[in-house]
This record gives sequence, C-alpha cells and structure tokens, in this order.
Amino acid sequence: QVKLVESGGGLVQAGGSLRLSCEADGSGRVITINDMGWFRQAPGKQRELVAMFASGDRINYADSVKGRFTISRNNDKNTVYLQMNSLKSEDTAVYYCYCFAWASRALRDYWGQGTQVTVSS
Repeated sequence: QVKLVESGGGLVQAGGSLRLSCEADGSGRVITINDMGWFRQAPGKQRELVAMFASGDRINYADSVKGRFTISRNNDKNTVYLQMNSLKSEDTAVYYCYCFAWASRALRDYWGQGTQVTVSS
C-alpha cells in the first residue's frame, strides 16, 4: 500500500558528503506517517538505526552519526532526507528507508529497497 522510493546513494571519498531522499508513495491513497527515517546494513552486520523521526517531532540518531548526519523532512511530500557529511569508510552500507504508517486502514512497517553508499578511504 505504501511504496518507499529512495535516491541519492553512490560512491564518495572519505570526508565527503551525500544526501539521501525517500518519498512515501501511497499511489493516491491517504497515508498517515507515524515514524519515518533510515536504517543501514553493512556486510556481515545487523541492520541498525541511523536516524528517525519518531512519534511526531522527536528525532533519534545513532551515536556514530551524531554531529555528521542530519535528517529532515517535507511533510507535504511525505519525504525524508538524510544529509551525510564527513563520511567515513565505516559508513559504507546499504541504507534503507523505513516508515511506520497508516494506509488502507492498517498500521504497519514499510521498507525501501535500499540504496548503496560506499565511502572510499
């Protein structure tokens, strides 16, 4: 019922920046987003929270990205952004957009397909 469309991944040198975008597309249906943000999964590691708008305006960041990454959103477009600065090789991962939303009278999780971020040292 909700498709998450991600963009903005790629290859960047250490110290560089990238900006990820994710739009929640309800295909014309009304959707109400409770939480929306980003997770990541590096090879051989578990998926972890990066940044999230939770329960309205509360923002959660992983300790490893505080001060370097900034999450923002455009509510009119059901879109969240992740500005990633001072990237490090350990930020290399597949980044997944996530939302917890009401759509078609159901409240559930939705995941994007993932976008690769590779930071070369």
